[in-house]
Amino acid sequence: MREDAIQLFGFLTGDEQEWFRLLTTVQGVGAKVALAILSVATPGDLVLSISAGDKAALTRAAGVGARLAERIVTELKGKVGKMPGGGAAPIGKVAGVAAASIENDALQALAGLGFRRVEAWPVLSRILVEHEGAPLDKIIRLALKDLAR
Repeated sequence: MREDAIQLFGFLTGDEQEWFRLLTTVQGVGAKVALAILSVATPGDLVLSISAGDKAALTRAAGVGARLAERIVTELKGKVGKMPGGGAAPIGKVAGVAAASIENDALQALAGLGFRRVEAWPVLSRILVEHEGAPLDKIIRLALKDLAR
């Protein structure tokens, strides 16, 4: 509700409504931009994109530029674990600080090879849990094997 208008928004699921509320807490994200983001990404996609720091996935939405995507990722990174649509904990929380460093290096390597962070992050997450303490080259090799399928 505003002084000049009463607006009503509808959502297919409760998850989308919760994400809408969370997105509108970010400075620069109003109802129109939040709806645009939800029209190009499901709640599960948002969990993965924000957890992986994939700003490019957010910029596909109308009205979201690089700076706003950066702000969304920065402000929501700590809140994404409690949101519906995924619930996968960030790797740094699961396997420690060393895993977070290996994860970032592996994500950058895979991005350099043309893989999107959104598709690479779940694969890396699983591999880091299964092969805890493995060196970076082995993690990248295993991820490439899995992503090639």
